[in-house]
Amino acid sequence: MAMYKSPATRRYMIRMAVLMTVYLIALFAAVRIFRHTDIAGVPAYALAIAPALPIIGVFWAVMRFLIEEPDEFIRMLLVRQCLVATGFCLTVMTIWEFLQNFDLLPPGNGGFGAAFFWFIGLGIGAIYNKITMGTIGNCA
Repeated sequence: MAMYKSPATRRYMIRMAVLMTVYLIALFAAVRIFRHTDIAGVPAYALAIAPALPIIGVFWAVMRFLIEEPDEFIRMLLVRQCLVATGFCLTVMTIWEFLQNFDLLPPGNGGFGAAFFWFIGLGIGAIYNKITMGTIGNCA
């Protein structure tokens, strides 16, 4: 069986590849510069934010795909995935914050922020779609 590949799917895949490449470059550069230089002030803030920008771009790419995809069934599957991802992320982060508020977890999250859990939720949403709808859409 051939995989469904609309023009919107191809654009989504290209956007994701570019954004993830930029993310990796920005992340490795920021880590290296912070470890090996005494960067401070506005440049430090700009450099620290740099890896977040492509992640924000990923959120945009997912939502743009949702707008551009012509197939209603594929769009519905993606909406379901995003809803599961959002619910999962909000649940994990709410529990995490209460555990921190009652000093059961130390401050900070070791790099596992809301975006990380939202992306895990997308995977859970795909599994949910497979179990309940019989497919994940084979679009990405």
